[in-house]
Amino acid sequence: MTPPTSTALKPIPAKSASPAAKLSDLEIKDAQLIFGSVWQDLEADFGRENLRFPKEIILLGGAPGAGKGTHTEFINLTKGLTCSPIVMSALLDSPEAKRLKDAGSMVGDREAVGLLLRELMKEAYRDGVILDGFPRTHVQVECLKLLVDKMHALRREYFKTPLSIHFRQPTIHIMVLFVDEKESIARQLKRGRETLRHNDEVARTGIGQLQEDRPTDHDEGLAQRRYRVFKEQTWDALQSLKEIFHYHFINAEGPIAEVEQNILKELEYQSTLELDPRTVDRLRVLPVASEIIVHARQELVKRLDSHEFGQPELFAKVVAFIAKKCMPIVQRHAISGLALINTEDEMLGDPTALAMLIDVFSERGFHAVVDLHRIDVPESVDLATGVIKCRMKKVYRIQVRFHGSEIRRG
Repeated sequence: MTPPTSTALKPIPAKSASPAAKLSDLEIKDAQLIFGSVWQDLEADFGRENLRFPKEIILLGGAPGAGKGTHTEFINLTKGLTCSPIVMSALLDSPEAKRLKDAGSMVGDREAVGLLLRELMKEAYRDGVILDGFPRTHVQVECLKLLVDKMHALRREYFKTPLSIHFRQPTIHIMVLFVDEKESIARQLKRGRETLRHNDEVARTGIGQLQEDRPTDHDEGLAQRRYRVFKEQTWDALQSLKEIFHYHFINAEGPIAEVEQNILKELEYQSTLELDPRTVDRLRVLPVASEIIVHARQELVKRLDSHEFGQPELFAKVVAFIAKKCMPIVQRHAISGLALINTEDEMLGDPTALAMLIDVFSERGFHAVVDLHRIDVPESVDLATGVIKCRMKKVYRIQVRFHGSEIRRG
């Protein structure tokens, strides 16, 4: 099951077939050999029981100029992630990668997968991480599938052991920020102009830091080529995983606020997709909030009408009580948005009256909660025995919450 994709912008399919369709048996075998070698090294270096990976991995892809850098922090906040994203280009420029280069080795798929898996094992990413720039090749696509298979296998292996909490149900998201070719080129060239102005100002004043100046941001032909490379490589790689993992297609052509709303819509939490199946079965008897609230307003209207037509006298007393006793206190607390009302009115001893009171407040836009407090009040003392006779005093405490006034300050 994958979340519905946006219909506001449909991407133009790349001319080439998907990477999965291109992979021959020999290529798949090569990918398996590469991953197997990397995995064997990990087990030797860390031990199988310590091969712990993020609970959630968001594979972030985007057309040039789509705003990956702009929206990564918002995606992090939306998903509740506290760690920085893993950016493959930065990882391949890390000291570990440089040591490989200095030793005369090329940083190919084997090295890239090895560096990534070691990075993913860091404790900072245990709850989840955004992965920017992976996969980009056919072999990397196949290695990602093999990694997820291994994560599931580890979970099965340690499920009934004290280590089970470290091997949680993995969740993989594919997220693509998409803009069309014309918009991508325009944004790349605009970024180039802004970078030049910024760097000139830094050079002139000595204030600030220089920004990366990409040649592709100054040449329309190079910007166009960069976009087409994205469509033929990264886009294809991510599309080949669409039927396996949760897929989110984000229309990134609008203003930042609009794109953020598109992201929010796509990333609505779906517990039945992300929780372990046993946890889902345990919670299945409980409805989710969206199922309850979808018809809540209609049900409230029905109840209020039934109060009016079924028990009009009691309903009138409840409304009058709210108007005379409660609303003056609520109005005095209009700034704070919280009013506390104590009453001994016997009418509230009727459960139907209490239900009416809560419904009326709800219809008017308030949130009301009623607590009953029983207090023993001494009435008399038996002089012979010294026993104190008490009467039960019932105090109804009504708490009314609402959106308070925002005072403008100086």
